[in-house]
Amino acid sequence: MSQFPFGFGVPGNSDDENNPAGQPFDMNNLGAMFTQFGNMLQQAQNEGPLPWSTVMQVARQGLGADPSVSDSEKRGAQAAMELADTWLDAAVTFPASSTPVQVWSRTEWLVETGPVWQQAITPIAVTMSERMATMMPGAGDLEGLESQLPEQLRDMLPGGITPDMMSMLAPMMGMVTQLGATAFAYQLGQALSALSNEVVCSSDVGIPLAPQGVRALVPRNIEQFAEGLGIDSRDIMLYFALRESAHQRLFDHVPWLRSRLMSAVEEYARYMDVNMNMLGEKFSDVDMTNPEALQEIMASGVLEPEDTPEQRAAISRLETLLALIEGWVDDVVTEAVEGRLASLPQLRETMGRRRATGGPAELTFSTLVGMQLRPRSFREAHTVFAALRSRDGIAQRDALWAHPDLLPNAEDLQDPLGFLDSGGDDIDISDIDISDLDK
Repeated sequence: MSQFPFGFGVPGNSDDENNPAGQPFDMNNLGAMFTQFGNMLQQAQNEGPLPWSTVMQVARQGLGADPSVSDSEKRGAQAAMELADTWLDAAVTFPASSTPVQVWSRTEWLVETGPVWQQAITPIAVTMSERMATMMPGAGDLEGLESQLPEQLRDMLPGGITPDMMSMLAPMMGMVTQLGATAFAYQLGQALSALSNEVVCSSDVGIPLAPQGVRALVPRNIEQFAEGLGIDSRDIMLYFALRESAHQRLFDHVPWLRSRLMSAVEEYARYMDVNMNMLGEKFSDVDMTNPEALQEIMASGVLEPEDTPEQRAAISRLETLLALIEGWVDDVVTEAVEGRLASLPQLRETMGRRRATGGPAELTFSTLVGMQLRPRSFREAHTVFAALRSRDGIAQRDALWAHPDLLPNAEDLQDPLGFLDSGGDDIDISDIDISDLDK
């Protein structure tokens, strides 16, 4: 197969399965390629490495018909949250949000959580764009460009590429890079659209996607989650209301937590890199005139963490924070419903399987952006909070959130009971006033 920059196929090679007729290469075909690229890039050309309007447009289209939340769904979600708050008040020291619970459709979840997704994923898109740009010959690099031209075209140019021809071809180099960014945006939009069909609340993926003080449930997805479980749907709605309220209480009253977690997400993303060998192999068989093929490449897992001390530290910080949040929430909810919800063991078991594997859409999203948002040390983190509550009470358990240094780190979670026996890194939490946490 003949090759063009990035290994794209070029019309005119009789060995090219995309051009079996072997039509001779015509420089005028470049004009048609420019037009095709232009249609795809027009909307995104001024938005940088992550054309967010394209992401949201594709995500909305992927949802198709998405009915608004009905009045009965709103009443059911609100009633569940009211009962959840009543039960939680005795199980946690952080008070409930004063704002009414929001009840979202799938489209509303996309719109409301979009700004946080954009913030978290932009560093990944920047890395993707920069790495793709390095694969293209630079402006004026006649030798580099000639080395990537198909042999047939080089034979047509015995004198090499002239400066005039370079001025014609150079824009294509930038367009291919932008096309990669646009293809990534398309795939991200499709991934978020699929994810919106699985999430049950604003905190479902671990990071705080909703604005400060907002608690939100997605009843249509909760109904879908309930299918086949044999559990009363009201129990399931209540269970997710408990989890959502617990998450939001924590983020609302621990002032450093939201920014620390989002910084960890952004740092993790910043250290992502592109597997250049994999990318080169995949591009070697791509037809330049087939944008859909580019979208498939971007979704095939070419992003991966750099194997550096900095990246390993970033992964550890993010995974530890996510595990601590999830472990605390699980202990709070378990304590709140003790003796009140017969289906709790089954719900926790089902949630444990979901936590361990994620749903199909979440796996697709993780492959696309190279990030895992499910905590690996959840059980160990839960042990810390459950054991501390059992020994010293809920106030002492919640007081661990007074400062990041009080919480166990990744090494501590390898021996959670040892962490407690050592006094939590020799820091005495007995004198901490829980009322100071949200100041």
